[in-house]
This record gives sequence, C-alpha cells and structure tokens, in this order.
Amino acid sequence: QVQLVESGGGLVQAGGSLRLSCAASGRTYAMGWFRPAPGKEREFVASISWTGGSTSYADSVKGRFTISRDNVKNTMYLQMNSLKPEDTALYYCAATGFTGPSKRVADFGSWGQGTQVTVSS
Repeated sequence: QVQLVESGGGLVQAGGSLRLSCAASGRTYAMGWFRPAPGKEREFVASISWTGGSTSYADSVKGRFTISRDNVKNTMYLQMNSLKPEDTALYYCAATGFTGPSKRVADFGSWGQGTQVTVSS
C-alpha cells in the first residue's frame, strides 16, 4: 500500500508560481496530480510514467505546469507557473499500479490528502 503526502500549496497572486511536492512511502509506478472541478469529483491535471520519461498534461495547464519525479527521494513534483485564479483548487497526488502516465481517475488507487492552492487576482 502506497501512502502519499502533498505539500507546497499556498496563496499566490495571478502570474506567480508554486511548486507542489508529493512524498511517497512504498513502491510507486506512474503517478499524477488531480484537482476538483465544477461538476466533477476530480479532474486530471498531469501525470508521469514510473521512469519519469513520459508525461501527460491537461490542455488547461500545458505550457504552464511541469510534472517531474525523483525516484531516489521517492517524491513527485508539480511546478506551477503563470498561475491563474481558475487554478485555485485542492490538489491531490495519486499513484497507480500501471507504468504509463494515465489520465484516468479510475486507474489511480492511492491518494494523498490534498494541498490547497489559492490564486488571487
């Protein structure tokens, strides 16, 4: 069983940056970031393969967010630049037993508690 703990959220002005971290305990394969959205429990933000060699991004964050991981530290990161008020959300870290960067919520079986990102205008 994988345990995940997010950190790095906070309050930032529009156009600013934050870096989220997800510390994992246990063996992880592909991992991802999700956030609640209107009408949905969670929406896909970004994911990364188990080696870190492949990534996937939601269209809304392409060019602004970068997902990465350090498998020695067993930690995943989400670098968020050019933040917008609509990025405000509770961001969840997740892990899947698959190796590829899935976009499907159902593929992820382990979840963190979330870290709050608030972007002011």
